[in-house]
Amino acid sequence: MGRWFYGLIVLSPVAFIARTVALPDLLVFLLAAVSLIPLAGLIGRATEELAHHLGPRAGGLLNATFGNAAELIITLFAIHRGLLTLVKASITGAIIGNTLFILGMSLLVGGLRYKKQRFDAQDTSLNAAMMILAIAGLYLPATFAFTVRDPAIVENLSLLVAGVLLVTYGAYLAYVVLQGGPAAVPVAPTGDPPSPAGGEGRVRGSDLAAEVPPHADPRPEGEGTRWSTRRSLAVLGGATVGAAVSSEVLVSAVEPVSGQFGLSEFFVGAVVVALVGNAAEHFSAVQMAWRNRLDVSLAITAGSSTQIALFVAPLLVFASILLGHPMDLIFVPLELAILGVATALFAYISVDGESNWLEGVQLLAIYLIAGFAFFLVPIQHP
Repeated sequence: MGRWFYGLIVLSPVAFIARTVALPDLLVFLLAAVSLIPLAGLIGRATEELAHHLGPRAGGLLNATFGNAAELIITLFAIHRGLLTLVKASITGAIIGNTLFILGMSLLVGGLRYKKQRFDAQDTSLNAAMMILAIAGLYLPATFAFTVRDPAIVENLSLLVAGVLLVTYGAYLAYVVLQGGPAAVPVAPTGDPPSPAGGEGRVRGSDLAAEVPPHADPRPEGEGTRWSTRRSLAVLGGATVGAAVSSEVLVSAVEPVSGQFGLSEFFVGAVVVALVGNAAEHFSAVQMAWRNRLDVSLAITAGSSTQIALFVAPLLVFASILLGHPMDLIFVPLELAILGVATALFAYISVDGESNWLEGVQLLAIYLIAGFAFFLVPIQHP
């Protein structure tokens, strides 16, 4: 990402000033939303640099913990304001945004350049299995809530499920970090990708291990020199503070903007907040597919979705109690249906170890249909 991209960070204080002087809510909302994109990118870059200094185990743990920091910050401020519908919709939107929109864009972009791309189906199948487990953890509380109408019992079940999901995520991290599982921070070879002239690209985990020197820099060319530990910590801290400021401004403008344009909290959370909070990560996934590194794209999309379902969502359940607005894990049928479809499609695509641009179009079509549904269907929570 060029300097111009990170230059958009100046919009964070501009958004804060715009709200302070009571400029139009839509302008404040847009300024805050755009400023969050480079801030999320900086958090990701600083985390990557720290991971390089800390080594593969601690670095993998750091990446797995801070992978969705921007999304977490936004939703914490939304919970503080009592916007629980927006928070749960953003959880759904982030998962389907990764598995339908971003993966679809990656398959489309990579497929148009290489016709067919191959990846390690065994590694991807583990990610698919973790996603199925994660989505099952979101399905069961909703099913229970339709049977047992007692809010206190439903809330207790949500807490128990959240605890189980966090423990499962801990086991997932132990496998990834301590045993070098496939979802560990992907290492891609530097330099130019294979020529597309042959019409077909192939990237497998074993190939990467053979091609990459032990201390090779996995970043694309043009990313500059490695940051020092001190610089990485400073950037991570500064970007986190900036993201907190922009998130607070964004969330404060949600209700007036939604009322002005007739948008529901559900649509804003599922589409706008979900895409903004993960924009930098999404750009990286598409960029990797363009460079014929589809394994990396799949690791980014699946890893992010798994982290949101197994770590971010249950963490928000416990945080909501501390913030005075308890949130359960009860999602509406529309959300659950789309989550199920997205997870099934990801599992289906991962079976044969290869992809093409048509599969990307199919995923994007499902995401577009879901977007129309989020926009048009009135949501009634149980």
